[in-house]
Amino acid sequence: MLCLAVKQIFLSSFVVALVPFILAASSIAEEKDKAPAIDESALEKAAQEKDLDAIIKLTAGAEKGSQYESLRARAFQMRGVENFYDAKIKESIADFDAYLAIVPEEDPHHWQRGLSYYYAGAYEKGVAQFERHQTVNSQDVENAVWHFICAVRAPEGTVEKARKDFIDIKRDSRVPMAEIHQLFEGTGSEEAVLKSANSGTPENSEARKNHLCYAHLYLGLYFEALGEDKKAKMHMVKAAVDYKMDHYMGKTAQVHAKVRGWVK
Repeated sequence: MLCLAVKQIFLSSFVVALVPFILAASSIAEEKDKAPAIDESALEKAAQEKDLDAIIKLTAGAEKGSQYESLRARAFQMRGVENFYDAKIKESIADFDAYLAIVPEEDPHHWQRGLSYYYAGAYEKGVAQFERHQTVNSQDVENAVWHFICAVRAPEGTVEKARKDFIDIKRDSRVPMAEIHQLFEGTGSEEAVLKSANSGTPENSEARKNHLCYAHLYLGLYFEALGEDKKAKMHMVKAAVDYKMDHYMGKTAQVHAKVRGWVK
């Protein structure tokens, strides 16, 4: 969740990322002797067609630590993202789980699964995921906010309790993250978030649109945590429709609106 570049996961780049794995795997005779036979031609075709289901099927039984297993892990991660974008929340968690079973060292970095936990109603798992993410990304307001909203909805959770455990962030310079953090800790306001998002960039620019997407997304999450569903819907629909963006958090606003039945 740290930066826009990390969130932009485009399938158009998937072929470029996968083909080297296939070519490298095909050149390692020793691995081929140990691992079950894999149809490399079919695998390359699946990569060219961005067929994640086929890649996962074709790499079943890949030897641990092999290039095929790395390819399989990437396919699970990408399919998890696809499923999340399609609001298939349980399926996204299953794919992220499969990815992390192959590369468990990536677990603390996997904030995406934390978002899916929130929409699946697995709030305690979400709290734990964002706490682990904090250990590798200590200055991200978004992580603090998602930890907060999961804590509010967890068993016996309340806004007051979540504020007592609210993660302190000092060095997230993105607009309007400082104002969003103040809002959730109880010292800020809706107006301050929107004022920040509407300043410093040309009106109607992509930068202004992006700032407003984030502002309305987190205002929507804030009012949902407070139980103010009317305001939550108003802000989230703005993030999902009026200020629609194609990065991960822009897609999250769209997923949220779809899951809640606020847009078709």
